[in-house]
Amino acid sequence: MKLYFAPRTRAVRPRWLLEELGVPYELVRQQDITPEYLAVHPLGELPALVDGDVTLLDSLSICLHLADRFPQKQLAPPVGSPERGPYYGWMAFAELRLDPVVMEFYRDARSPPEREVSDGTAAQARARLTAVLDFIDRGLGDREFLVGEAFTAADVVMASILHLAHTLMLLERHPRLLEYVRRHSQRPAVRRAVAG
Repeated sequence: MKLYFAPRTRAVRPRWLLEELGVPYELVRQQDITPEYLAVHPLGELPALVDGDVTLLDSLSICLHLADRFPQKQLAPPVGSPERGPYYGWMAFAELRLDPVVMEFYRDARSPPEREVSDGTAAQARARLTAVLDFIDRGLGDREFLVGEAFTAADVVMASILHLAHTLMLLERHPRLLEYVRRHSQRPAVRRAVAG
């Protein structure tokens, strides 16, 4: 397996999962868009995973693939179990609902100061973020993990996006989510995944 990677990109999610799995993989640090990389990912984006004849080009599909590829590692609920549906649900919610609204705040934080955001637009973005975070907070409740009694790939995806929200100071009104991020950010696999 070969993971194309750069720090502070969505490639950290599959690298974290690979570290949790403890399986051998080759890490290809991708700094520039080269013709060789465009042959792997025609859009030149990260991440990309090449696993034999399978090439996957986004972090969600990579995480789903990896968790299922190594069922003995138990990072996905078994197919047919009651937890499988909620597992898919949380994976999709994190990627399709949480990530876009957090990225909106991320882009605004990186915008030049002269770019004005109207009060109405900012209020709408804050309302969307609050609704999404409230939903996750209620769903997580006082549990340690999103699904069942064990850490899964859904926690990798959710915690990585919530970590970015935390760095943007967006979790102050959600102490349970802040604790969730802190707890999972201390996992040894995370430290290996973000170490250069």
